[in-house]
Amino acid sequence: MAEFVRLAEVVNKKKDMRIVSVTVIPTISDCSGRIWFTDLQLQEGSALSGYAPHTEICLKKSGNAPVWFNGVVRSEETVVLFNMGKTSAPLDIHIYPKSDMAAGTVRLAQGVGGQRAVFPDAMEAEDDIALLAESRECTRNGVPAKKEGFYQYSAAWDSKHKVTLEGGKTARLLFTMQEMEEGGGTF
Repeated sequence: MAEFVRLAEVVNKKKDMRIVSVTVIPTISDCSGRIWFTDLQLQEGSALSGYAPHTEICLKKSGNAPVWFNGVVRSEETVVLFNMGKTSAPLDIHIYPKSDMAAGTVRLAQGVGGQRAVFPDAMEAEDDIALLAESRECTRNGVPAKKEGFYQYSAAWDSKHKVTLEGGKTARLLFTMQEMEEGGGTF
C-alpha cells in the first residue's frame, strides 16, 4: 500500500524582484521502491493557503459493475463516455493499432485538449498499449512503457475524450471505468 507524506518548504528570494521561472529537481539517493511526486504547488506568501487531499478519503466505488466502452477510431475522433456515477472516475484505456504508427502520433486528451497523454514510441499493428489510471501504469504488451502527460479520467455524467492517431490510420479502443460515488471520510 502506498504511503504518502506531505512536505512543505519555504524558498526565500535573494533579491526583492519578480520571479520569472522556477526549476524543481527532485533528487533521491540510497533508496529502493517506488516514489511518486504529486500535487506540486508553488505559492507566494508566508502562509499555506491551498491543500488538496487525496480523493481516496472522500470517494467510494459505486455498486454498479465496471463499465466498458469499445470503439474504432480513424485519424482523429472525439469519444463521448457516459459516467452515471456522481463524480469523476479513473479511466483505463487500451489502444490496439490496426497498423504500424510513428513515434508520437498517438495522443489522448480530455475535452478539447486538456490532460493530454502522448505515447513517444512507435507502435506496431496489434500492440496492446494500456494507459491504466486505476493502477497508475502505462504498458505495451504487458511491459512498462513510456508516456508523456496524464492518466485519463471520466467526468461525471458525460465526458469527451479526443483520440488522435497518425493520419489515415485506425485503432480499436477499450475504455474501462468503475463509477464512483461520494462517501467515506470527510475533509
